[in-house]
Amino acid sequence: MKILLQRAARAEVAVGGETIARIGRGVLLLVGFGREDGDENAPPDLARAAEKIAQLRIFPDEHGKLMHSLRDTGGAALAVPQFTLHGNARKGRRPDFTAALAPDAARAHFEEFVAALKETALRVETGRFGADMRVTLINDGPFTLLMDF
Repeated sequence: MKILLQRAARAEVAVGGETIARIGRGVLLLVGFGREDGDENAPPDLARAAEKIAQLRIFPDEHGKLMHSLRDTGGAALAVPQFTLHGNARKGRRPDFTAALAPDAARAHFEEFVAALKETALRVETGRFGADMRVTLINDGPFTLLMDF
Protein backbone atom coordinates (compact mmCIF):
# COMPACT_ATOMS: atom_id res chain seq x y z
CA MET A 1 0.00 0.00 0.00
CA LYS A 2 1.31 3.41 -0.98
CA ILE A 3 -0.05 6.71 0.23
CA LEU A 4 0.99 10.06 -1.12
CA LEU A 5 0.16 12.47 1.72
CA GLN A 6 -0.05 16.17 0.95
CA ARG A 7 -0.72 18.74 3.62
CA ALA A 8 -3.59 20.86 2.38
CA ALA A 9 -4.86 24.34 3.02
CA ARG A 10 -7.88 23.01 1.12
CA ALA A 11 -8.69 20.26 -1.36
CA GLU A 12 -11.67 18.97 -3.29
CA VAL A 13 -12.72 16.27 -5.72
CA ALA A 14 -15.16 16.69 -8.59
CA VAL A 15 -16.74 14.01 -10.77
CA GLY A 16 -18.62 15.01 -13.89
CA GLY A 17 -18.37 18.68 -12.97
CA GLU A 18 -19.97 18.14 -9.55
CA THR A 19 -17.95 18.55 -6.35
CA ILE A 20 -18.35 15.34 -4.35
CA ALA A 21 -15.86 15.99 -1.53
CA ARG A 22 -14.21 19.04 -0.01
CA ILE A 23 -11.97 19.74 2.98
CA GLY A 24 -10.32 22.80 4.48
CA ARG A 25 -7.10 22.42 6.45
CA GLY A 26 -5.94 18.82 6.59
CA VAL A 27 -4.42 16.23 4.29
CA LEU A 28 -5.06 14.92 0.81
CA LEU A 29 -4.28 11.20 0.69
CA LEU A 30 -3.74 9.54 -2.68
CA VAL A 31 -4.10 5.85 -1.82
CA GLY A 32 -2.92 2.95 -4.00
CA PHE A 33 -2.82 -0.78 -3.45
CA GLY A 34 -0.38 -3.11 -5.17
CA ARG A 35 -0.52 -6.81 -5.97
CA GLU A 36 1.54 -7.43 -2.83
CA ASP A 37 -1.53 -6.21 -0.90
CA GLY A 38 -3.74 -8.95 -2.37
CA ASP A 39 -5.60 -11.67 -0.52
CA GLU A 40 -2.96 -14.36 -1.09
CA ASN A 41 -0.42 -12.18 0.72
CA ALA A 42 -0.67 -10.56 4.12
CA PRO A 43 -2.92 -7.54 3.53
CA PRO A 44 -1.68 -4.16 4.75
CA ASP A 45 -2.45 -3.18 8.33
CA LEU A 46 -5.04 -0.54 7.44
CA ALA A 47 -5.83 0.39 11.05
CA ARG A 48 -2.12 0.99 11.73
CA ALA A 49 -1.82 3.16 8.61
CA ALA A 50 -4.88 5.20 9.57
CA GLU A 51 -3.66 5.73 13.13
CA LYS A 52 -0.19 6.71 11.86
CA ILE A 53 -1.73 9.36 9.61
CA ALA A 54 -3.97 10.70 12.39
CA GLN A 55 -1.00 11.04 14.78
CA LEU A 56 1.78 12.06 12.39
CA ARG A 57 3.18 15.42 13.49
CA ILE A 58 3.13 17.35 10.22
CA PHE A 59 1.65 20.70 11.28
CA PRO A 60 3.86 23.46 12.68
CA ASP A 61 3.60 25.05 16.10
CA GLU A 62 4.06 28.79 16.70
CA HIS A 63 7.84 28.33 16.25
CA GLY A 64 7.53 26.52 12.93
CA LYS A 65 8.43 23.10 14.37
CA LEU A 66 6.37 20.13 13.22
CA MET A 67 4.71 19.42 16.54
CA HIS A 68 0.99 18.97 15.78
CA SER A 69 -0.92 16.10 14.24
CA LEU A 70 -4.05 16.06 12.13
CA ARG A 71 -5.94 15.00 15.24
CA ASP A 72 -4.41 17.87 17.29
CA THR A 73 -5.42 20.49 14.73
CA GLY A 74 -8.92 19.17 14.06
CA GLY A 75 -8.05 18.85 10.39
CA ALA A 76 -9.79 16.59 7.91
CA ALA A 77 -8.61 13.91 5.50
CA LEU A 78 -9.59 13.61 1.84
CA ALA A 79 -8.80 10.07 0.65
CA VAL A 80 -8.65 9.49 -3.10
CA PRO A 81 -8.10 6.05 -4.67
CA GLN A 82 -5.06 6.19 -6.96
CA PHE A 83 -3.93 2.98 -8.65
CA THR A 84 -1.32 4.86 -10.70
CA LEU A 85 0.90 5.06 -7.60
CA HIS A 86 1.92 1.54 -8.60
CA GLY A 87 2.76 2.55 -12.16
CA ASN A 88 6.16 1.80 -13.64
CA ALA A 89 7.59 4.13 -16.29
CA ARG A 90 11.14 2.75 -16.40
CA LYS A 91 10.78 1.21 -19.88
CA GLY A 92 9.17 2.55 -22.99
CA ARG A 93 6.86 5.53 -23.27
CA ARG A 94 3.72 4.14 -21.71
CA PRO A 95 3.48 3.40 -17.96
CA ASP A 96 2.89 -0.19 -16.92
CA PHE A 97 0.24 -0.67 -14.21
CA THR A 98 0.47 -4.44 -13.77
CA ALA A 99 1.80 -3.99 -10.22
CA ALA A 100 -1.52 -2.43 -9.15
CA LEU A 101 -4.01 -4.62 -7.30
CA ALA A 102 -7.09 -5.77 -9.22
CA PRO A 103 -9.97 -3.25 -8.95
CA ASP A 104 -12.37 -5.34 -6.83
CA ALA A 105 -9.74 -6.14 -4.20
CA ALA A 106 -8.38 -2.58 -4.26
CA ARG A 107 -11.90 -1.16 -3.77
CA ALA A 108 -12.43 -3.41 -0.74
CA HIS A 109 -9.09 -2.34 0.78
CA PHE A 110 -9.83 1.33 0.08
CA GLU A 111 -13.22 1.10 1.79
CA GLU A 112 -11.62 -0.64 4.79
CA PHE A 113 -8.94 2.05 4.96
CA VAL A 114 -11.55 4.83 4.90
CA ALA A 115 -13.46 3.08 7.70
CA ALA A 116 -10.21 2.82 9.71
CA LEU A 117 -9.56 6.54 9.18
CA LYS A 118 -13.04 7.36 10.44
CA GLU A 119 -12.41 5.25 13.55
CA THR A 120 -9.54 7.60 14.46
CA ALA A 121 -12.17 10.34 14.98
CA LEU A 122 -11.05 12.31 11.93
CA ARG A 123 -13.49 13.93 9.54
CA VAL A 124 -13.01 11.97 6.33
CA GLU A 125 -14.13 12.75 2.79
CA THR A 126 -13.45 10.51 -0.21
CA GLY A 127 -13.09 10.46 -3.93
CA ARG A 128 -15.06 7.95 -5.98
CA PHE A 129 -13.38 4.65 -6.76
CA GLY A 130 -13.05 4.04 -10.52
CA ALA A 131 -14.32 7.50 -11.49
CA ASP A 132 -12.60 10.08 -13.67
CA MET A 133 -11.93 12.65 -10.95
CA ARG A 134 -10.67 16.22 -10.93
CA VAL A 135 -8.66 16.79 -7.76
CA THR A 136 -7.91 20.35 -6.69
CA LEU A 137 -5.31 20.99 -4.01
CA ILE A 138 -3.85 24.04 -2.35
CA ASN A 139 -0.74 22.35 -0.94
CA ASP A 140 0.28 23.86 2.40
CA GLY A 141 4.05 24.18 2.51
CA PRO A 142 4.31 22.51 0.07
CA PHE A 143 4.48 19.43 2.25
CA THR A 144 4.35 15.97 0.65
CA LEU A 145 5.25 12.49 1.97
CA LEU A 146 5.30 9.18 0.13
CA MET A 147 4.39 6.49 2.65
CA ASP A 148 4.71 2.72 2.14
CA PHE A 149 2.80 0.35 4.41
